Amino acid sequence: MAAQKINEGLEHIAKAEKYLKTGFLKWKPDYDSAATEYSKAAVAFKNAKQFDQAKEAYLREAVSHENNKALFHAAKAYEQAGMMLKEMQKHHEAVELIQKASMMYLENGTPDTAAIALDRAGKVIENINPDKAIQLYQQTASVFENEERLRQAVEMYGKASRLLVRGRRLDEATVSLQKEKSIYKDIENYPTCYKKTIAQVLVHLHRNDYVAAEKCVRESYSIPGFTESEDSAALEQLLEGYDQQDQDQVSDVCNSPLFKYMDNDYAKLGLSLAVPGGGKKKSPSTSQGKAGGPAVAASHGNEEEDEYAGGLC
Repeated sequence: MAAQKINEGLEHIAKAEKYLKTGFLKWKPDYDSAATEYSKAAVAFKNAKQFDQAKEAYLREAVSHENNKALFHAAKAYEQAGMMLKEMQKHHEAVELIQKASMMYLENGTPDTAAIALDRAGKVIENINPDKAIQLYQQTASVFENEERLRQAVEMYGKASRLLVRGRRLDEATVSLQKEKSIYKDIENYPTCYKKTIAQVLVHLHRNDYVAAEKCVRESYSIPGFTESEDSAALEQLLEGYDQQDQDQVSDVCNSPLFKYMDNDYAKLGLSLAVPGGGKKKSPSTSQGKAGGPAVAASHGNEEEDEYAGGLC
């Protein structure tokens, strides 16, 4: 089967090259027909899992389209060549080609397709080079925002924010999260604004910036419904516990379903949040009280003896 597909691909390559030849009666290459044959060859090679040959065929198709001034189709071919490189585990080269395709989409006046290509490039490189993926997602968001497609833009900012948090680039994460929150407010998705406020507060507290965390909550009071929300109540408890160095209170809030079921990167911030100075320790009497009835009763039974144990003053 594979051998048959390879032969099929080679036949299409040969036809494409014939279309590009010129002669006494043919002064101009037939770029359109050549591009069609190269495309068919690429598909045949891809089906045979000959990704290197498929990539070369897509690149030849792209050049033929460029010579024919068909930018959109050229960009599509470059993007497909990039995906073949991804299959070959050549991720950085793949991203370069997909970015090139994105620029051609923009030049062709199809920014939506350009943004989708950049998003695809981000996914290709995310696990290998998160910093590059962040840049690509931010570029994608900017393209969508310029087109006033705010829901798509905020989704891309969200991807960038999570990667920034994962990479401990917390100062940049605060800026990205604020951008997300502003867009969600503009499109009147207020419940998601509450969740972004929680994420902001966790990031600020990991930066040891209690003032910024408190300010973030105060500013969110202007968002409709926030003050009556469970998010607001939980954040008040969190800030109170953090300010009083009460690790137990902070841990209780961060282990609540409201925090634990956030996006994984933010949930981890909550679970790893420690108050300054190591936090207050529970008193022994509190620990005994939680241990059960018999211990408490024994404690009360000894109170009279303890009162005079040291003698009268």
